[in-house]
Amino acid sequence: MTEQPDGVQYICENEKNPLHLFHTVFRPLVYGVVFLLGLTGNGLLLTVLLKRRSNLRITEIYLLHLALADLLLLFTLPFAITQGAAGWLFGTFLCKLLGLINRLNLMCGSLLLACIGFDRYLAIVHAIPSLQARRPRTVHLTCVLLWLICLSVAIPNMVFLSVRKEVNSTRLSCDYHNYGIHASNWLLTSRFLTHLLCFFLPLVIMGYCYTSIIITLCQSQRSLEKQGAIRLALLVTVVFCLCWLPYNITVFTHTLVVLGVMPKLDCHAHDSLNRALIVTESIGFSHCCLNPILYAFIGVRFRRDLLQLLAKTKCLRACLSGLQRKSLNRMSITEAITTTTSNQYI
Repeated sequence: MTEQPDGVQYICENEKNPLHLFHTVFRPLVYGVVFLLGLTGNGLLLTVLLKRRSNLRITEIYLLHLALADLLLLFTLPFAITQGAAGWLFGTFLCKLLGLINRLNLMCGSLLLACIGFDRYLAIVHAIPSLQARRPRTVHLTCVLLWLICLSVAIPNMVFLSVRKEVNSTRLSCDYHNYGIHASNWLLTSRFLTHLLCFFLPLVIMGYCYTSIIITLCQSQRSLEKQGAIRLALLVTVVFCLCWLPYNITVFTHTLVVLGVMPKLDCHAHDSLNRALIVTESIGFSHCCLNPILYAFIGVRFRRDLLQLLAKTKCLRACLSGLQRKSLNRMSITEAITTTTSNQYI
């Protein structure tokens, strides 16, 4: 499920694979932590939202789809860990399917973040909660359309991904091996779409919407609510940028090398670039763990619903009783001062 077509591999003669440590130690460790934390956070978020699926609010609908996209993306990580450590062991069908799932949910998750920012923009800047664009049916249709668009963009991965032996190795890899120039062209097109749909477009939308929200709140009189909302708006944008900017810069650099725009790298420089790809990709995937925290866990209403859900488990009742009382106390204070965001988790 990597993005390295034929013709861009560099091998240092008489040297062991310099990326072996990254594939067998660093990637399994980081991906394992991301998988467990993301599975827990998004699983709890999805469970709480499904418990009250008949009464979901606008932001909660987007959060439901975001949690689903993050979970599906996280489920591809164990397969990536295995391929790095022992080669591809799962056959051609799973190679194509997981490549599709990875690309689909990577794009869809980022665009859903942009939708959440736009929804907040409509609710706070324009302050029209009954606007047609914010009706539940419209939001559901928007999410379905978003999934279909991302699916159409990700489908070529199923065509060009294949399983083949690695160069100078008996191990198998799931990669863009076949179809020659067509696979290379799709790889470059896929990278362009990834830059556009997974990073730049969501970043522009989030930046504009949250900047407008901050300006609107600065002009309001609700000082306590204003401070919290401004911090959250800045945090959401900065975290998204910090998680995905390094990866996009690294992939863009690698693409320039492949296209010959930058001077051809020797094997050691190319190994360093591949290390950077692994590290920055890991940082990007960690955003799946942060989404539930940024968009739900800090919300008073979600914490209340989560504590009520966990309190049904007998072994957790005692340890959660004190935490629940504190959460309810905070909720009573927050509800007294919150107006513009009272219909959302955040």
